[in-house]
Amino acid sequence: MNTLDELLASGVCAVMRKLPVEDVEAIADALVAGGVKGLEVTLDSENALEIITNLNKRFGTRAIVGAGTVLHATQAEEAIAAGAKFVFAPILDEETIQVAKSHGVLAIPGVFTPSEAHRAMQYGADLVKVFPAECVGPSFIKSIGGPLSHVKMMPTGGVNLDTIEAFIRAGAVAVGAGGSLLNKQLIEKKDWVGLQSLAAAFIQKVQESRQLLS
Repeated sequence: MNTLDELLASGVCAVMRKLPVEDVEAIADALVAGGVKGLEVTLDSENALEIITNLNKRFGTRAIVGAGTVLHATQAEEAIAAGAKFVFAPILDEETIQVAKSHGVLAIPGVFTPSEAHRAMQYGADLVKVFPAECVGPSFIKSIGGPLSHVKMMPTGGVNLDTIEAFIRAGAVAVGAGGSLLNKQLIEKKDWVGLQSLAAAFIQKVQESRQLLS
């Protein structure tokens, strides 16, 4: 199974943004134990590059660790040098995609229109991050999935347990989850068992939603 297939298999990519540095490994442990395969460390987080390196060493093949909030090619180079296996961006930037592909790393740019989605694939993106998904909803995924059936879409931003099914049934190949998965209260209480259970619930919801399509 290649990296893209592995990332999509669990159906959930965790957006790890500005988490307490001292708890990052415990948080990642809980997510992976719950079945989450993709760990996106956003570059606006403290010690982001170091965290990417450390999490890669910690999990090996058990998780796919990448970088998020990558805004330009230089950041992509730095993240890949730190060990990022994918590059997530909230925007569409051709140079960033080219850097990722030149290193054999997954390129996942952010898009918000059909034209951006199409251009992203022309530039070589592996899939696109529909962001912010809460602003357009599942109907956007369904509507452009017809004429742009070649575009794999991962909605991110505002995705939660209540909306996963609608996004998957609309055609999303996976979802990106931030605050709804990285629950602030659980993290503040260091409730890693609770976080693992929440992660497992996200995975289960994706799998159940996929079964409804078959």
